Amino acid sequence: MKGMIVMKKTLYSLMLNDEVVREVDLLAHRMGTNRSALINQILAEYVNYTTPERRINDVLSAIEQLMGPSSDLVPFFAPNTYSMSLKSSLEYKYRPTVKYEVELFRGEEENIGELSVVFRTQSRALISVMTEFFRLWKSIEDAHLAPLVGHKPRFALYDGRFTRSISAPDHDCTTDQLASALSEYIKLFDKLMKAYVSGRLSAHEVEAAYYSQMINSPIHI
Repeated sequence: MKGMIVMKKTLYSLMLNDEVVREVDLLAHRMGTNRSALINQILAEYVNYTTPERRINDVLSAIEQLMGPSSDLVPFFAPNTYSMSLKSSLEYKYRPTVKYEVELFRGEEENIGELSVVFRTQSRALISVMTEFFRLWKSIEDAHLAPLVGHKPRFALYDGRFTRSISAPDHDCTTDQLASALSEYIKLFDKLMKAYVSGRLSAHEVEAAYYSQMINSPIHI
């Protein structure tokens, strides 16, 4: 899977039974989608074709299943959407909440999505150490991941939000393998961030732990 491929869409006229359309509309409403998207998906499934929308849904659904048993990350995913969120609590005084948002795109070859880390706090000390970690993470990935995949992920930090582009996998992979790679990446980030913020790991130890997992990972994103 080298990115989420965009399918060209064309307007077609179809003669459909009114009762069929009524039932399709009711089902589309229950599924949180629209008539055209549902009919497109039904036809794709009938001819055994996986649409980009279906692939995204399957990846996010698989992440939800993989994260379900975790006590540190709580997933929230609504089917037929392009994004999901996961909540985690920092090991810091009043245990502030951190939210991870995963969004996957229907297009783009190099970047297939974006991971956002959202935190809200009034503590200047916590903001400072979180900012330190985000900058550390960027420097680690620029140093170790970029030479491996041939380009640097895009990063941004603003107003309590840290974002990182999700690159297309560096090897062909299945939906489940991509979901596993994303899940393992988020779990590693969450674990090392908590350890750094709590003072249990130094910057050097965070880098060593990242590198150890990276070289043992079959897929890099």
